[in-house]
Amino acid sequence: MLNKIWAGMILLAVITAAFTGNMGEMGTQLIASSEEAVSIILTLLGVVSLWTGLMEIAEDSGLMMKLSRGMRPILRRLFPEIPDQHPAQKHISANFVANLFGLGWAATPPGLMAMKSMSDLNQHRQTASNSMCTFMIVNMSSLQLIPINMIAYRSQYGSINPSAIVAPALIATFISTLAGVIAAKLLEKYWP
Repeated sequence: MLNKIWAGMILLAVITAAFTGNMGEMGTQLIASSEEAVSIILTLLGVVSLWTGLMEIAEDSGLMMKLSRGMRPILRRLFPEIPDQHPAQKHISANFVANLFGLGWAATPPGLMAMKSMSDLNQHRQTASNSMCTFMIVNMSSLQLIPINMIAYRSQYGSINPSAIVAPALIATFISTLAGVIAAKLLEKYWP
């Protein structure tokens, strides 16, 4: 479906450029944006490599297990259906840590593993459990202490102070996460 949408948008752009006499400009912009895309990819490749390596080191050193134990009081309140020492807790912790550092792409694999682990606990296979719904909300609202991706983008585009986004991002993501958790817990209470 998404392929059809993209194809339709591209076709519409070409037709519009042809009818307005802007085919040359469209070609120029297409090449310029391709160069810019490659430049952004190379910048983000360094950031991705750094943080992926750090996450691997944290996993191998046992730091992720320690973080999981440290986050247990929060995890118990957010996900009461998940027993202590269950693999889902480790995956949820890894997902939360990646999101805290603004690494949404690095949060995806542990997020998928967390959902798989929680689905093993779910007795009603046709519907998502309360823990699964709460996890999705917290994951999507993505509380961020350091929005690495945004800092990298701002740096790439020549921002004078790329890290100026840290405080606004922290405030915005804290509010969105808090609102999401409150809504999930209210819905959980009234529509079990």
